[in-house]
Amino acid sequence: MVKLLLKIFLLVLLIGCSEPSLPKLTAPATILAFGDSLTAGVGASTGKDYPSVLAQMSGLEVINAGVSGETTAEGLRRFESQLVESKPQLVILLEGGNDILRNHDLKQTEHNLSKMIAIAQRLDIAVLLVAVPQKNMFLTPAPLYQQLAEKYQIPLLEEVLSELLRQPGLKSDSIHLNDAGYQRLAETIYAELH
Repeated sequence: MVKLLLKIFLLVLLIGCSEPSLPKLTAPATILAFGDSLTAGVGASTGKDYPSVLAQMSGLEVINAGVSGETTAEGLRRFESQLVESKPQLVILLEGGNDILRNHDLKQTEHNLSKMIAIAQRLDIAVLLVAVPQKNMFLTPAPLYQQLAEKYQIPLLEEVLSELLRQPGLKSDSIHLNDAGYQRLAETIYAELH
């Protein structure tokens, strides 16, 4: 009896510790890359933004819905229509950098991102959340992304942008990646898809 209870306990523990995962995507699946200038590809050569590189790597349609300078409030206003129009199986949500840079209330940023994730889940669209770094010397990820990933049980790429933006050779300026940086971002996202 004790062994049975121990097995049940371990099974429950393992289930509770499992990381959220993404559905396996195969052609003709569509991915919507949604966000601000880091999604749009500011600092990249033509065709070297991360959505374009990800499309080449995966063989899937990846729609670049990045808008340079966009805040989460602006993104929220167009989010649902982008999902309805493109009908993706996955949305990569990389949004919030401009809120952080402009010192917006991070509770409102979290609220806006929360609404976007809820909209995607209501439409049965998987979400991959990419954390944006805080505006500090160490570029640590803003904690709100981890909180959202836990709340909605979605996969989170928490450190990738922080790590890339700490490396001068991967940046085109202080806040944007260059071709090599976007390539590394696409590779990290691609690895998460498999």
